[in-house]
Amino acid sequence: MSSYITIISIVAIGLYLTSGGLLGARLAKGASISTDSPKIALLGPGIIAVILHGVVLHHSLITDAGLNLGFYNAVSLLLWFIALLLLLASFKSPIENIGIALLPLAALALVLERFLPSDHVLGSDIAMGLGVHILTSLLAYAVLTLAAVQAILVAIQHKHLHNRHPGGFVRALPPLETMESLLFQMISVGIVLQTTSLLSGFISLDDMFAQHQVHKTVFALIAWCIFAILLWGRWKYGWRGRIAIRWTLVGFVALLLAYIGSKLVQEIVLGR
Repeated sequence: MSSYITIISIVAIGLYLTSGGLLGARLAKGASISTDSPKIALLGPGIIAVILHGVVLHHSLITDAGLNLGFYNAVSLLLWFIALLLLLASFKSPIENIGIALLPLAALALVLERFLPSDHVLGSDIAMGLGVHILTSLLAYAVLTLAAVQAILVAIQHKHLHNRHPGGFVRALPPLETMESLLFQMISVGIVLQTTSLLSGFISLDDMFAQHQVHKTVFALIAWCIFAILLWGRWKYGWRGRIAIRWTLVGFVALLLAYIGSKLVQEIVLGR
């Protein structure tokens, strides 16, 4: 079974990189989706990779003792969520270029999961509230990761347009107004999920401010406040451009410290 899963992993990694490479090649030559290959031709390898990645995750996460959410397993699960959401959303909205960065990261996460196994088993008797907390946390992080990469693309586009040198790379992107609208749509969905995550955490966990939880909780609340203020500013004052880009990335860094940072320190550095 182990060799079978390894083969599936290698194929998924290759397909992730293929899809990311096709998107990168299209963007490099400045071709739009309407004048180049259809989306399914570019994203098809990524879709197959996500399916195979799911098979690998099922093997790694589901154990007789319960759910194994060790650090590398959790990172792999998170990048799988991100890749899945990206690919699904790309058929409705022009956000597939984000895959240039995120699909190779999903491939890297799969490599780490296979070659650096980690154990942090949650019992099979997980309460429903805790399950909701874990699921919505992963989904919130996935959506807001998409928002962070979208913000980077908006920053590049804004700079090129401001300097009046829109090269092929920028010409391949949707209009700036559309890109910013998509960014705030992602943030809106992300903050709803993060609100659900925080509320379910306060309800299901004994103490969200216990010593082993306090850093995660504080940074998650900071991130929530940043994104909430940004959405309020967009509604009240029409914030956009550099303000939106800057605070999206600051909020994402806080979220990164909350989820990945705290788990990295506890499991890999401290070995808990």
